[in-house]
Amino acid sequence: MKKMKNTGIWLDKDKALIVTLENGAEKLQTVTSNIEHYRTHGGSGTRFKGGPQDVVQDSKFLEREKHQLKQYYKSIASEIKDTDALVIFGPADTYKKFSKELSKNHKSLSNKIKDLKKADSMTENQVKAWVRDFFKSH
Repeated sequence: MKKMKNTGIWLDKDKALIVTLENGAEKLQTVTSNIEHYRTHGGSGTRFKGGPQDVVQDSKFLEREKHQLKQYYKSIASEIKDTDALVIFGPADTYKKFSKELSKNHKSLSNKIKDLKKADSMTENQVKAWVRDFFKSH
């Protein structure tokens, strides 16, 4: 009987923790995103309503972030390409965006997704335990 290779990915914008369960062994990998964190610095306004303000160039930033996210997702996908089953979880919407990216550009992986779950920030051990429990019950 062939052993299944199950993979759980906890991800946010900073990093992805990839837990692989295979033949009773578990492996944890971390993929960092290298996405720049952008903070708008307040424009210099005047006391008068409607006075001149500095324009923040966030369209350039958003475009750059989009490309960085694509790279990030691509590097995660390349780490999990030989998995049999996949669960994706994490805070915010990053895990949903990753799932969309898989269904758009990595069809074979997208078909292996067993579930998408919202989850808070977790320690590495919590992530491992969560993935173990998930695949035990599925």
